[in-house]
Amino acid sequence: MVVRNVDGVGDHDLNCLSIEELERHAYNMMDKQTRDYYNEGADSGSTLRENIEAYRKYRIRPRVLRDVSKINTEVKLFGHTNTAPIGVAPTAMQRLAHSDGELGTARACRNMGIAMGLSSFATTTLEDVAAECAGEVPNVLQLYLFEEREHSKKLIARAKKAGFKAVFLTVDTPFLGRRNLEIRNQFKLPPHFKIANFAEEEEPALADETTPNAPNQSRTRQKAKSSSKPGYHDGEKRVYPTGPITFHSHAANPTLCWEKDIEWLKEECCPEMEVWVKGIATAEDALLAVHHNVRGIVVSNHGGRQLNGALATLDALPEVVEAVQGKIPVHVDGGIRHGTDVFKALALGADFVWVGRPALWGLAYKGQAGVELMLKLISDEFKLCMGLAGVIKVEDISKDYLVKVDRSGFVSRL
Repeated sequence: MVVRNVDGVGDHDLNCLSIEELERHAYNMMDKQTRDYYNEGADSGSTLRENIEAYRKYRIRPRVLRDVSKINTEVKLFGHTNTAPIGVAPTAMQRLAHSDGELGTARACRNMGIAMGLSSFATTTLEDVAAECAGEVPNVLQLYLFEEREHSKKLIARAKKAGFKAVFLTVDTPFLGRRNLEIRNQFKLPPHFKIANFAEEEEPALADETTPNAPNQSRTRQKAKSSSKPGYHDGEKRVYPTGPITFHSHAANPTLCWEKDIEWLKEECCPEMEVWVKGIATAEDALLAVHHNVRGIVVSNHGGRQLNGALATLDALPEVVEAVQGKIPVHVDGGIRHGTDVFKALALGADFVWVGRPALWGLAYKGQAGVELMLKLISDEFKLCMGLAGVIKVEDISKDYLVKVDRSGFVSRL
């Protein structure tokens, strides 16, 4: 049920008034395989939990008797005006959550004036997503740089042609983290879905099943699809991944390094697209990012799905911000579940935040409308937080508005 406030401000879904409630709805809407795939962290899931818990270690210091009658939440991003310092993070295979999939997310982002990140392993092509956004909001492509660069080179060329503003190179997956529910469930993308950006690189469609040899051909094709294998080192040289491109066989790349890959990527992307690195969590790597002239950093631990026991992204953020010294933008993702979380991340120095799992929960709840609901909830909470904290412009949010709570419950200024 959706109703309008008695004061005429905004619409509310009375069945879902918070991201916490949205998560519960999504839990019931998703099948077990999808729910486990989206929601699981690596190993025991402690980093996934700490991404959320980290925000609870901070309290807001509100200022009063300020004129907050006109609050502006807008920020500039890739030459566009974003309605809030919030974007939808790239998450894979969104049609598992709802038939709207990435197209529903794109329409929601366009309608809400919010930037959208697209996973390389989307179930919708980057061209179709760009068409839905119609240039009204910026698109960024999350990129796994494959060992066989030709695959990535083709994808980059397509993204440039489609008008994507940046690539976010994922740098925290030299190997895939251990996700036990994926192993137990033997997770695979259902056959009626495709990893759309690489579907053209698979074998051509075989004969229709009405032809006499179709059953044998179908079995042959299924065998070919299941033959994807990750790369390995044979003791003398590196052997590339083989078979059709899949996440489990091709995404991890232990050969990536600053010296050769960042320069190559900049040559392929620039000037049409900016090159950012996603997965930075230390001052040392932040300084290397600046040294190699990337255009921005996303502080990320892959949603707690890679190295379990790693720092929560909010805990890693301050040292990265300190190291960068404003030379390039610093964004952050992981654990954002409320508009006050956005405020806290910005107060600790982030320029922008990306929200991942809540978008998937929105999709599962009501497709495109659910993603719009999620974005409205967090955006409204953020704007209200700004007003109640005594801030009217995003750029005025600073660490002066926060204190940190230690384990004994004492607070200290930052």
